[in-house]
Amino acid sequence: MKFAVVYSKKDTAGMNIASFISSLPKHFVDCDIINAENIDEKPELKDKDFIIFASKHQGKKGKMLSVHAPGNWRKAELGGKPERVCKTSSIILKTFFQEINKNIPKEWESTLECTHHGPYIEKPCLFIEIGSSEKEWKDKHAGGIIAETIKQAIDSFNKKEDKKFISSIGIGGPHYCPNFNKIQLNSKYAIGHIIPEHALPLTEEMLQEAINKTIPKPEIILLDWKGLGKSEQRQQIIELLKKSGLEFKRTSEVEK
Repeated sequence: MKFAVVYSKKDTAGMNIASFISSLPKHFVDCDIINAENIDEKPELKDKDFIIFASKHQGKKGKMLSVHAPGNWRKAELGGKPERVCKTSSIILKTFFQEINKNIPKEWESTLECTHHGPYIEKPCLFIEIGSSEKEWKDKHAGGIIAETIKQAIDSFNKKEDKKFISSIGIGGPHYCPNFNKIQLNSKYAIGHIIPEHALPLTEEMLQEAINKTIPKPEIILLDWKGLGKSEQRQQIIELLKKSGLEFKRTSEVEK
C-alpha cells in the first residue's frame, strides 16, 4: 500500500511530526487540518492508498498521543460532512495503536478516540495526534516518537497484512474509549469506527455508515454495554443490530 502524511502549516504538532518524517511522501495544507476537504484529490495524493493526518489534539488531558478515524455522526461542527464518516482500516488503526504503545515515553498516555471531526475525504485515512496543549505540541521528543510510530506501523502492516485479526466497530462509551483501548491493544479484534455514547441514539443510517466505511468489512460489533445509555436505548440498539445480521458482543466478554 502507498501511504502519505498530510499536515497543516497552522498546526504546531503537525509541523513538529512532519519535521521528523523523511521516508514518506508528505503534503501540507495552509488551512486548519480539519477543513482540508477532498485533499485526496490533489494530484500528488491521487495515487496514494491511505492518508495519515498528523495533527494536534486539544483538550485537558495533558501528555497524550492518540489515534482515531475522522467523521461526523451528527452535525459537522468541526469540518467534514454532517452524518458522514471517512473510510478507515480497522487493521491499520490497530497496528498504529499497538506501535504507539511500544514507543510511548514515561508520563505520557496513549488512547484511541471515537470517530470525530473533519475533513471528509474518499480515501481511507486516520488521524494521529499529539495532545493536549501548546507545550506538548512543540515537544520534539513526542514529534519524533509519532514519526517513528508512523514508519514502524506502516512497516508492520505491510509485513503482516495477512495476520488474522477480526475487523469490528465499536458502539458506546466515552470519547477516549477505555474499554476499546484494551481490546485494540491486546485482543484479536481490530476496531475501525467507534460511535460514542454522546452520539446516541443510534440510527440505522449511522450503523450502516460505520459498517460500510470500515475496511475490511466488520465481522462483529463490540458494545461498551454500560456506555449505551438507559435500558430503553440499549434495547433499541440491540433491535437495530439484529437487523444488521452481524454478530455483536459486549466488551466485557472479550478476552483482553
